[in-house]
Amino acid sequence: AKTLNPCAAKTLNPCAAKTLNPCAAKTLNPCAAKTLNPCAAKTLNPCAAKTLNPCAAKTLNPCAAKTLNPCAAKTLNPCAAKTLNPCAAKTLNPCAAKTLNPCKAKTLNPCAAKRLNPCQAKALNPCGGKAVTGPMNPCGGNPCGAKTLDASRFRQPAGVRLAGGRRTALVAQGKELWNDRSLGKSGLACASCHIDNYSLMQPTFAKPYPHYVAMPHQQAGVKQVNTAEMVQFCMLVPMLDEPLDWNSKELASLTAYVESIQSGYHSVAGGAANPCNPCSMKRNPCNPCGGR
Repeated sequence: AKTLNPCAAKTLNPCAAKTLNPCAAKTLNPCAAKTLNPCAAKTLNPCAAKTLNPCAAKTLNPCAAKTLNPCAAKTLNPCAAKTLNPCAAKTLNPCAAKTLNPCKAKTLNPCAAKRLNPCQAKALNPCGGKAVTGPMNPCGGNPCGAKTLDASRFRQPAGVRLAGGRRTALVAQGKELWNDRSLGKSGLACASCHIDNYSLMQPTFAKPYPHYVAMPHQQAGVKQVNTAEMVQFCMLVPMLDEPLDWNSKELASLTAYVESIQSGYHSVAGGAANPCNPCSMKRNPCNPCGGR
């Protein structure tokens, strides 16, 4: 009987009736109903809803939101923002800014700026400047290399005699002047080149004056000079100064000292043979630019 068959009657069959089947009815099936399914409903699903998903929502996601992400936001990122990044900002970066970088700025870098670099500037380099030929650069222009020199500047005028005095006193004063670096303007003393009196001296030095000396001959065409004239020549050329007064005690003293050491002449090792090239000499104070 259909009325007594619970399996056939749709009204009494809880498995067939849609209204009583909790598995089929959408209204009572919490797994099928979207309104009651927390996994499917976007409004109640914290994993699917963008408004409640802290990982997906830009407004609440500190990793995705540019406004709250200190790593991505340029305004708050000290590594990316040029205004706050001391490594990127030229205005605040002492390593990149030319105005504040002592290694790049030519105006503040003593090694790069030619104007302030004493190693590169020819005008300030006493050993390297070719244009500077004054007393501060004994190597820029060879003080002994002048092609022409007016012989009248060191030749003894006719009838002029040197100042007199006791011989021993003149020799003693002459020895002091021989070692005096302030005697001329080059900063050299006679002893600077003539170490131990005889360095750079030729064997002809032992001969009585007047005699032939190469330097006056090469530069002024004078074949012989007396002792005083040789002193005056050295005042003009290596010493880079004016000749001494002919009647001065200084000239008389230096002349007397030079004559006093002639008899003891001997060859001295070291240095160069030609004092006209003070920049090629080694181990000689006359060569401040050469090897030590």
